[in-house]
Amino acid sequence: MSIRLQNIAKHFANTQALEPINLDIHEGELVGLLGPSGSGKTTLLRIIAGLENADSSPQPGKILFGDRDVTNVHVRDRRIGFVFQHYALFRHMSVYDNVAFGLTVMPKKRRPSNGEIRARVFRLLEMVQLQHLANRLPAQLSGGQQQQLAIARALASKPKVLLLDEPTEGIQPSIIREMARTLRRIRDEKGLSIVVSEQVLSFALDVADRVVVIENGQFVHDSPRAGVDEAKVSKFLSV
Repeated sequence: MSIRLQNIAKHFANTQALEPINLDIHEGELVGLLGPSGSGKTTLLRIIAGLENADSSPQPGKILFGDRDVTNVHVRDRRIGFVFQHYALFRHMSVYDNVAFGLTVMPKKRRPSNGEIRARVFRLLEMVQLQHLANRLPAQLSGGQQQQLAIARALASKPKVLLLDEPTEGIQPSIIREMARTLRRIRDEKGLSIVVSEQVLSFALDVADRVVVIENGQFVHDSPRAGVDEAKVSKFLSV
C-alpha cells in the first residue's frame, strides 16, 4: 500500500518537532528514515500509525494510504504493524502467545479459528527463525531474537504497512545484517510498504530501497540507495 504525507507538521508546547513536510512512499517500497536523536523520526512514524495526530492548523495535513484518507482514522483501523524501539513485548507470555495475542482478542466475527491462529503464528515464527523457541519467555531470548519476535507479532494481523523504530538499537553488529535480510524477505513475500527509522547508515544501506534523511523536523536528503551521498548523510547523523 502506498503512503502519501501532505503538509504534515507537529509541535509539542513551544517545540516544533516536524516542519510541514511531504513524502510519497510507493507500494512495496522499503524506506530507511535516517536522522539523529530528536530529529523527528519517531514522531513521524507515530503520526503515520495514528498514535499521534498531526497539527490541524494553520493548515491541516493529510495522510493517504493508497487512495484512502486515513488522517482521522483510529490506529486500530489503519492496518499498521508497529515495532517499537523497546519492543513492548508481553514479558509474562510465551513467544507463541505474544504473536497470537492480537489475533485472540479480535472481535468474534473477525477472529480466526484456533487452528488458523496456530498455523499463522508458526508461519510467522518460521519466517523470523524462532519456531523452535515458541515456548520460551521473552526474557530467555537474545536482543536480536526479541526484535525478531516483535516483528512477527506486528505481522500477525496482516498489516498493509510495517513501521520499525530504530530496530538496531542494542543489537549486536553480527545480527544486524541478518535483520536486514529478514526485512527484505518480508517485503518480498508480503508486498508490504516498510518504513524503518534509524541512526545507523550502514543498516539503511543494507536494507532500504531508498534513504530519506530528516534533521530538525525537515527532510534534508532523499535518494535511492545507490544514489546516497554517504559522506553528506554521515555529517547529518553526527549532529
